[in-house]
Amino acid sequence: MSLILYGAPLSPFVRKVDVTLREKGLEFELEPVSILPMPDWFEEISPAKRIPVLRDTEIGEEGVEGTIPDSSAICAFLERKYPDVPLYPSDPYEYGRALFYEEYADTVLVAPIGLGLFRPIMFNVFQKKEPDLERAKKTLAEELPPIFDYLEGELDGRTFLVGDRLSIADVAVACCLTQMTLVAGNPDASRWPSLAAHHERMMARESFQPSLAMCRKVVPEPFL
Repeated sequence: MSLILYGAPLSPFVRKVDVTLREKGLEFELEPVSILPMPDWFEEISPAKRIPVLRDTEIGEEGVEGTIPDSSAICAFLERKYPDVPLYPSDPYEYGRALFYEEYADTVLVAPIGLGLFRPIMFNVFQKKEPDLERAKKTLAEELPPIFDYLEGELDGRTFLVGDRLSIADVAVACCLTQMTLVAGNPDASRWPSLAAHHERMMARESFQPSLAMCRKVVPEPFL
């Protein structure tokens, strides 16, 4: 087994790489890494002090050699090295759109979910404090609806965000939304039917099941 994924299953970015590896049918080892505090050896291979990092032992077995930090960089590397199950469209325009949705998910979508939902609930729980449900409810009511409105319009009843097949766009959006699912449930299907249906289809994929199972050991059911 030449691929090692360093990170924590609760991270949406680790989840994105985990799902990408499984969609491509690649064997890998998931090595848990806590960044609070971050081990010295991991800081060496993650200059931004973030997870995940991927190691390809065919290139290097220790130190920086053979490692790639950042989920988007890792997924791009996997696509280039293992192209048989493509997750990036071949059409130039669709390729560009897929990259855009990936970036949108990793920045615009994940920020309020992470800072306004997941952290106020789970970080408090980890510190044995009461979860800040009021902060979470405010995020659900005020910050996320405009983002969900946009994604609903982009899907507009379609199965995939780009073209007629699964791409990194769908994986990235679903992996970030799963962060919300764990603590607050899925998007409201009566208000965002296309987005809710897309997310349910993605979470039902075989590639999502190992990550979801690990996460639900820590967060068995939503708080809201």
